[in-house]
Formats: sequence, structure tokens, C-alpha cells
Amino acid sequence: MKLTVYNIQGQDTGRTVELPSNVFGIEPHEHSVWLDVKRFLNAQRQGTHKSKERREMSGSTRKLHRQKGTGGSRKGDINNPLYRGGGRVFGPRPRNYDIKVNAKVKLLARRSALSAKAQAGSIMIVEDFTFDAPKTKAFLQILAALQVADKKPLTVTPEYDKMLYLSARNIERSSIAPASDLNTYQIMNAGTIVIAESAIAKITESCS
Repeated sequence: MKLTVYNIQGQDTGRTVELPSNVFGIEPHEHSVWLDVKRFLNAQRQGTHKSKERREMSGSTRKLHRQKGTGGSRKGDINNPLYRGGGRVFGPRPRNYDIKVNAKVKLLARRSALSAKAQAGSIMIVEDFTFDAPKTKAFLQILAALQVADKKPLTVTPEYDKMLYLSARNIERSSIAPASDLNTYQIMNAGTIVIAESAIAKITESCS
């Protein structure tokens, strides 16, 4: 698949690049994408949720009244989950939500996600650029010139660029990532992927 290369003014440079078919041109495998996205989202969960159960409540353990002969139901102590202030039945406990996904499945998922975006026409190639200082306004102007500012753009750079990261981090519905850190969730969550020209080789390397 050949794509036009644009400059940061949004103008056609007259050049094209060939996207590797083994990364951007495969038949998307939906189940692997689902697995890898689930793995990523599970890893974001802290798993520190906890509620007190009956044995952990502070309160008298005296039996409220005798078992038989009162005409009422059988009752234990006031920590009974049926009472207000009592313990919770089957409440959440701290746990690890991580799931294991094989390395080959992760690679297939990333290739599938990139191929799906390519087939949908949601990938743009732009000439490499950087800033000498954080410039959020300038970064917004680039997104506007490329006509992707309102399309939930994901900008992919060849390496981690601190100035670009600081420029982009405060823009709503926009994200930035180095090619080596690109994951399936970021790709699928983006509306349009803006790839720096020299990042294509890095993406191909990390997805091979």
C-alpha cells in the first residue's frame, strides 16, 4: 500500500512511501485484537478493591436473642450481613487482573490493528518534525493543517521526543507514542494515526 507523504503544513510533498504488506496489509484477526486489548485494559486495573466481610467488622459478637421460642427469625450477632452496618456477602477482595497473551498473538494483534486502520484509510504519513521547546499551540496547528485535530489523532514518532510529548500531552482526545511503545489498544482507540516518516521502519521492526 502506497501513501502520500505530507509536510507539517498539510501540503503534499509529491513523495509516497510503501507500507510493508506484512504489517499493514494482512487480513485482520479480530480475536487476537480482542485478546490483546483485554490484556492491556486488565493491566490498568489496580485490583486493590476491598470490602469488609462479617468476620472483619467491629461490633458485639453476642447473639441477639435465643434461637427458639421468640416467634422471630434466627439471628446471630449485629455483624450479620442482613443488618445495616453488617459485613458484606461475597464482597470484592484484592486480586490481580492480569491475563497472559502469547507473544505471537500480541504481534498478530498489532499487525491486525494497523492493517484494519490502513484499510479504513485512517493512516497518514508526515515528514519528521520536532520542537526545540514545548509548543502546544504549534502542535495544534500541525494537527489542524493535517485536518485530523477532531479525529482523535495518535501521533507516532520514531523515538521518544520529550518536547513533542510535552507539546501534545495536554491536548484533549489526542495522544502521542514512540513506535517501540505502540500497542494494540492505542491503535484501535485512535481515530486517525499520524505516523512520522522514519517511524515506519521502527514499527515494521517491532511488529516483525
